[in-house]
Amino acid sequence: MYKLVLLRHGESLWNKENIFTGWVDIGLSDSGREQAKRAGFLLKENGFVFDMAFTSVLKRATQTLEVVLKEMGLTDVVIVERSLCLNERHYGALQGVNKDTVIEKFGLEQFTIWRRGYKGRPPAVAKALAGSPASESLEDVFLRVVPYWEEKIAPAILQQKSVLIVAHGNSLRALVKMLDNISDKDIEKLEIPIGVPIVYELDENLKPIAFSKLVC
Repeated sequence: MYKLVLLRHGESLWNKENIFTGWVDIGLSDSGREQAKRAGFLLKENGFVFDMAFTSVLKRATQTLEVVLKEMGLTDVVIVERSLCLNERHYGALQGVNKDTVIEKFGLEQFTIWRRGYKGRPPAVAKALAGSPASESLEDVFLRVVPYWEEKIAPAILQQKSVLIVAHGNSLRALVKMLDNISDKDIEKLEIPIGVPIVYELDENLKPIAFSKLVC
């Protein structure tokens, strides 16, 4: 049996202000740092020690990981790999816009399709930066997360590495969709909580056999 821990980053400054963030590189709020510290405390209290951590290249995830590892006393122990593959979903032209403003302009139904739907892709940015998509659906995120899992994360787990993944709401939703074989429709209902460690127990084929959340 293998164990895998997933952690969504703590509250960012734009989470706090209810703004679509996506690939915009916004750091943690004070509350977000406290959430990360609490996650590290819970992991340490429950006996977790990690060999490897995988995260995105965005500050809110990397800062969360740094705080967690410091709290656990593992800063100089864990091998960290960062990848664009674990970045949050790119919200296109919605990035930087308050979510209430999007609802007012486009309506709740369209907002829900863009925010929660599997195939709904928000309006693209006029000009994407090099190496960045112009907009993504959750399906697009799934199609970059799963190959990264197969090429990098799964082999590490099978080599008996204790693995922590610190990422984002949508990159983790994509990963959970794969692990739990969730349908395109049902994934719309899944919410990954901020700052709460999610523990999977996996069989020899890396299929889930147990699932839990670490909470106080």
